Amino acid sequence: MNTDKYDLIVVGGGILGTFHAYHALLLGKKVLQLEKDNYPVGATVRNFGMVVPSGMTDEWFEYGVRSLEIYQSIQKEFDISVRKNGSVYIASDDDEQTLINELKTYYDTKGYTQKILSKEQILQKYTSVKATYAKEALFFPQEISIEPNLMIYRLQEYMRLKFKEFTLLYNSPAIDCLPVGNDVEVTITNGKKFKSLKAVICNGYEFKLLFPDIFAESGQVVTKLQMMRTVSDHSSGLEGNILTGLTIRRYESFEEYCPSFKSIKTPDHYAELKAYGIHLLFKKAADGSIIIGDSHEYAGVSHFDDLGFATNNYINELMLAEAERIVNIDVRSIAGTWNGFYPQHPEKNILEYDLDDRIHIRTCIGGKGMTAGAGYAENSTQQIFNN
Repeated sequence: MNTDKYDLIVVGGGILGTFHAYHALLLGKKVLQLEKDNYPVGATVRNFGMVVPSGMTDEWFEYGVRSLEIYQSIQKEFDISVRKNGSVYIASDDDEQTLINELKTYYDTKGYTQKILSKEQILQKYTSVKATYAKEALFFPQEISIEPNLMIYRLQEYMRLKFKEFTLLYNSPAIDCLPVGNDVEVTITNGKKFKSLKAVICNGYEFKLLFPDIFAESGQVVTKLQMMRTVSDHSSGLEGNILTGLTIRRYESFEEYCPSFKSIKTPDHYAELKAYGIHLLFKKAADGSIIIGDSHEYAGVSHFDDLGFATNNYINELMLAEAERIVNIDVRSIAGTWNGFYPQHPEKNILEYDLDDRIHIRTCIGGKGMTAGAGYAENSTQQIFNN
């Protein structure tokens, strides 16, 4: 048996678990993080890498704003791939134009910096956007992008170098987590046991292996996303986070804060796209490739394998056809495609269970992890250690 005792054991090596570990380390705690695979391979690395608080509401907006600060403070010390190049929502019709102006009015009251871009300003700043698509846009200069296939690994390397009290073990699936006396005991697949004062479980829908009864009753669903990456083209004028009309018609902030949201109609050319949960986003990666996506298909948590592992080419074709309506780059020069899976809850923003004052489940953050996970984990870690 490992005789070391930790202040916190984190189960899960993705963004939510890693930032719980990071904030505990800042509190001076001794932390063990356990990742079941060779390295993180889940939702944390299968997304756009957009940090866009402007799309969030209520406390999640605040967590997103705090996350911007956290990412950039780390970037000053260690390159975790942060680029501050802003987010833009491009309106393509009168309804979308109304919504971005209503959202601007709301953010004016919050003091969250943004500005309206005219059609001419859009075409000058984002030279690959088609004049036939763009009418007006709302730009948030403070928002950032990161490289999802790099960030988590660089963040964990930074933590290993900075904090002597941090231990990260890959290939270490947790198969049991139990209170033992005043401690928590976590067992991994090779039989090794670790003790800590507290444990936090941040391993997505994999927490079914540790707490199957809670998992079965959790009410969560699993979302399958399809995404594509073009070949590298550094000349494409799509810097930053590019969000389009379908996103304006989908994101929470527009629904919550724009009075006209509930009265706008869905144009016929959007109907099938919305049926597959498609809202077109573009993000230029550091290597010059463009990430395009995404779609959303859902399955109950007890049947999420029904979503399958295959990519649906029909859905990709729908996205590419819409992309061709928006930009004038060769979106069909595709270097790769992939699926992402993440759990979310139809009513709750995250699942939080405090089994006692020692074992805490924090999972099912949905699509908010990259934007709000760092700020949320800071608040969650403080609560865990105040118990």
